[in-house]
This record gives sequence, C-alpha cells and structure tokens, in this order.
Amino acid sequence: MPLLQVKNLIVEFPGRRGTLRALDDISFEIAPGEILGVVGESGAGKSLTGASIIGLLEPPGRVAGGQILLEGQRIDNLGHEQMRHIRGRRIGAIFQDPLTSLNPLYSIGRQLIETIQTHLPVSAAEARQRAIGLLQDTGIPAVEQRIDHYPHQFSGGMRQRVVIALALAAEPKLIVADEPTTALDVSIQAQIIQLLKKVCRERGAAVMLITHDMGVIAETCDRVAVMYAGRIAEIGPVHEVINHPAHPYTAGLMAAIPDMTEDREQLNQIDGAMPRLNAIPKGCAFNPRCPQVFDRCRIERPELMDAGATQAACWLHAPDRASWAARTEGVAA
Repeated sequence: MPLLQVKNLIVEFPGRRGTLRALDDISFEIAPGEILGVVGESGAGKSLTGASIIGLLEPPGRVAGGQILLEGQRIDNLGHEQMRHIRGRRIGAIFQDPLTSLNPLYSIGRQLIETIQTHLPVSAAEARQRAIGLLQDTGIPAVEQRIDHYPHQFSGGMRQRVVIALALAAEPKLIVADEPTTALDVSIQAQIIQLLKKVCRERGAAVMLITHDMGVIAETCDRVAVMYAGRIAEIGPVHEVINHPAHPYTAGLMAAIPDMTEDREQLNQIDGAMPRLNAIPKGCAFNPRCPQVFDRCRIERPELMDAGATQAACWLHAPDRASWAARTEGVAA
C-alpha cells in the first residue's frame, strides 16, 4: 500500500477577477522508503503541491477537488487542529530557508524538546536526550554544548541540519523537503543529500524532494515527477526520465543542463515562458513552446499515458496517434 496517495488534486485561489487554478488534476503516489523528486520551472506548482500535502496553503488558496491520503486516511479535509497533530508526528517538513523555520529567541534545544514533547509522551529529560541523539545523527559536532546555542550561532549548513533534526523529531513517515539544499554550497549539499538517503534507509521514511537542481534529483531520488503549469508532464524512474525523456518539456530541461564534455558557444534553452494562471492555453499547456507540437496538442489536453518506462502527458505517445492523424488528414482533404 502506498504511504501517500494524491488523487486528482485541484488547488484554486479565488479573487476579485475570478478563480485561478494553480494545480490542475495532480495525481501521484509515494511508497514507504521512497524518495520522489519534483522538478520544474519556478511557478510550476512544486511548492504548492508540498504545501497542500502538509496543510499549509496560504489563504485564500484552497483544495477545490481531489483527495490526499496518508496511509489510507484522507487528510485534505481535516480541520486545523487535527492537521496540526498529523503535521510533525506523521508528516515532517524541511523548508528552503532554515531561518524561517527556527525561532531566533529560543535555543535549538528548547525548540527540539518542545516539538518532541508535543507529539510524543516523554519527559523533558527524555526529550533532551532524544534531541541530542537527533543532532548527533544529523552530523552536528559537540552536541552537548551546541544544543543550548541559538540559531544565529550556527552556519547555514548547520542550521539546515537542525531543521532536518526538527523534521525527524517525532519520527514521521513522510518528509516534505522544499528545496532543502538551494542555499548551501556543494559540499554541504552532498552531506544533506546523504543524510536524507540515510533517513529513508534506516527509518523507512518517504521523502518528497522539491528542487530545481537536476543533479540533486539524479543523486538522491528513486522516481521523479516533472511539473509544468500546475500539471504533471512526466513521471517515472529517475534514470529513465533523465536519460530517455518522453515529454518534450522534460527533454528541453535535460538539454538545458550544460555538458562539461562539449564545447559550445550557446547554451540550450526552452524558448518562451510558462503561461500565467489566467492565460493557460487550450489543450496541452506546453504547446506554444513545444518543438514537436501538432494540431491535437492545441485542442485536447493530454492525460498521463504510458511512454516506455515512464508516463508522460503528451499526445506523441497516444495509442491512437496514427488513426487520429489519418482522421485529421481526411478532414483537411
């Protein structure tokens, strides 16, 4: 049974000029112990998907359709207080900027101990020992002294380790990590990645890793979902998606990664920009930028369909592509 199931998720933002649909029919699953990467350009809906799962959508945003199930229990329709007990205990969160997750007025020890005691039936002394163990597990040196230090006394990489320790404090089954390595240098990034993989391996926790960095995805994830304009363009095993992309958008993202072995005057890029939420084109949202676009792409929206080892929302892989092409040619004639 999957640990997390997201079924036909729709997120909308009502406004004075109408309702904007930010996530449009998103579906995916995460198995226990699996790391699912979520990639895409800024504005694709990656962070919004994570916020929907952990119940931290900013008003007036709301889940307007679909379901989110954690271990078979529906959680998208729970009240604030019920969700607060799930958040931390069963779902942990790691955010991009650790300073937004840590209270500058409290020592990191106090913050860890409070989190542990909120979710687990332990005494303050037991919670402190547990906090020390968590900080040791995340690779913070001289823990006995540093547990009483404040966030400003830690470097960026160390603060991110503290946030990971906070996310793990109540032994959650799922961790939503929203760009946890973006603000860190490459050596610290590698350490954080190894730490996330270790958590999955040793604790059986699943991770939803949201990032822009394809290198982090390739190094860390089991599967990857590529998002575009609030929809999933492609999803599948990470090495298949990277080496044999089935969607033209994924192929464009892969081609945009500089190759150190090739000497080129100009880097590859995907021309154009992602459409605004109030101007998403009919059919496939990527059709104005797609180098392989044809008539059907401008008329019908493709759903995820089998495309070899992955699934892609692209009419190039439609089983009836040949008959549809013949039909349209007949109409044109």
